[in-house]
Amino acid sequence: MPYRKVTMRPFRVEDEGLLFGVAKLAFAECDDRRTLATLERDTVFVAELAGEPAGYVAIEESDGSLRIEQLCVHPAHEEEGVGRQLLEWAEGYAISAGAQRLEVVVERGNERADSFYRGRGFVHAGPDLLELVLPQAS
Repeated sequence: MPYRKVTMRPFRVEDEGLLFGVAKLAFAECDDRRTLATLERDTVFVAELAGEPAGYVAIEESDGSLRIEQLCVHPAHEEEGVGRQLLEWAEGYAISAGAQRLEVVVERGNERADSFYRGRGFVHAGPDLLELVLPQAS
C-alpha cells in the first residue's frame, strides 16, 4: 500500500464507539475496560482518512514524561504510514508540552512494535519500556 497523508484531530466524545471498534480489530487481545478507560482519561488524537478514523494515539502523563498508552491503526490502513504519522504527532505534542521523554510500553515478544519504535529513535529503558529523549531534555 502507498503512503497516505492523514488528517489529525483531537478526540471527540462521539468517536468512542468507532475507536473502540478499531482497537478490537487491531489488538488480538483487546482489554475492553482498559481501552474504554484510556479513551475517557487520556489525551487522544485521531488520524482520519477520507473522513473516517484510521487510527488513534492515546497519551498519558507519567512523572515528567508523556507515555503512549495506545497507538492503534485500523488493519485496513496498515502499511500506509498511519502509525508513523500518529507517532510523529505524539512526539510533537510531547515537545510542545515540555516533556523530557516520550515513553511507550511494548509487551515482550511484540517484535513488530519493538522494531517500529526503535526504528524511530526509541531505546530500551526497562524490561518492557522504550523511551525517546526529547530535544528540550538535552
